[in-house]
Amino acid sequence: MLKDRLEAFGAVLIEGPKWTGKTTTAERIARSVIKLHDPDMAANYIATADTKPSLLLKGAQPRLIDEWQDVPVVWDAVRTAVDNEGGRPGQYILTGSNTVDKSKIKHTGTGRITRMKMYPMSLWESKESTGQVSLHELFNNPNLDIDGACSNLDIPDLIRAACRGGWPASLQLTERAATMIANDYVNTVCEQDISAVDTKDRNPKIARQIMRSYARNISTLAKKTSILADITASGDIELSMDTLDDYIGALEKLFVIQDIDAWCPAIRSKTAIRSAPKRCFSDPSIAVASMSINATALETQLKTFGFIFEQMCIRDLKAYTANFNSHVSYYRDRYGLEADLVLHLEDERYALIECKLGSKEIEEGAAHLCEIHRLVQEANKDEKQVPLREPDLKIVLTGGTIAYTRPDGVHVIPLACLRP
Repeated sequence: MLKDRLEAFGAVLIEGPKWTGKTTTAERIARSVIKLHDPDMAANYIATADTKPSLLLKGAQPRLIDEWQDVPVVWDAVRTAVDNEGGRPGQYILTGSNTVDKSKIKHTGTGRITRMKMYPMSLWESKESTGQVSLHELFNNPNLDIDGACSNLDIPDLIRAACRGGWPASLQLTERAATMIANDYVNTVCEQDISAVDTKDRNPKIARQIMRSYARNISTLAKKTSILADITASGDIELSMDTLDDYIGALEKLFVIQDIDAWCPAIRSKTAIRSAPKRCFSDPSIAVASMSINATALETQLKTFGFIFEQMCIRDLKAYTANFNSHVSYYRDRYGLEADLVLHLEDERYALIECKLGSKEIEEGAAHLCEIHRLVQEANKDEKQVPLREPDLKIVLTGGTIAYTRPDGVHVIPLACLRP
């Protein structure tokens, strides 16, 4: 994806949650690198930026400018340099956090600097998924034979993968050490990043309680009023709704919280379709660490892990379709009909998806997907001018071991045998 974007744009900004390997990825392609947070050179870089920032851009291209937010004027310098070269593609790569003083940036960079999102690693990227079922191939051929594709992960394995998370630094560590990575991630967000993201002082204790409440409500449609009540229930914390919104906004800027919106097709009365956002983190390990729970405890709390498993599914689906400009939503109405996820591709194809940890839930999940498909068909009988596209795929993602296609056309696929 980075190579493709460098062929089309003068500069690429890689953004996303920290610790996802943005700099490492960029270094594989860059021909020269400047790290603005280098403690031995930081003062010199700032002095240069104050005098002539274009000097920081000199070097073989594509040139990687790491931690660019430490010297915000670099953004406008890159934009100007791209303009001066007539928009020639492949000149610069910018990496760093989202903690930047935007008041020091004069131009959005539209048309010169494109944004590319990185996510925590999927099970395929961490080499834990067998990859026997390609999501792209399945979209292109819904009748693809997937029967017999296998996963090598059982439920305890999936639990441990969720607790560890998709952080590249954790892959070679012991289970205990990998868990410490996720815990430290949450601590750093609460103690430092929540305030640094926009240089606004925030209370780490409040940030921690918000993340804990979010984790307890993960994969649900919990209202902000419910989250607020949860945080203030003990009486130790006083919090207004405006302050809660401020903290949640900061966590969204840090790509920690990534709620998903409702899909509201015209197949039932709008008053019957729920439209509240579904509460989500960018990685399941954030939820686990925020709740201060471990893999052993989750093995006896499979209902809780079912919600965390859905987070794994969201993370992996986003990673597998990132170059399709995809987005994920959900469907749920007041009659109890739901699709945990709706995966939309840029070309308007979409898949209805249920996330079911165990085999006993597959029948119910498949029935929901088929009923939504039927409602779309029924609605199209009355809507002749702009009919709603029927789902291209119906999928139940499971924690099981064998993939197969049911007679009703629903694909049952273990998450750990999926790939892009």
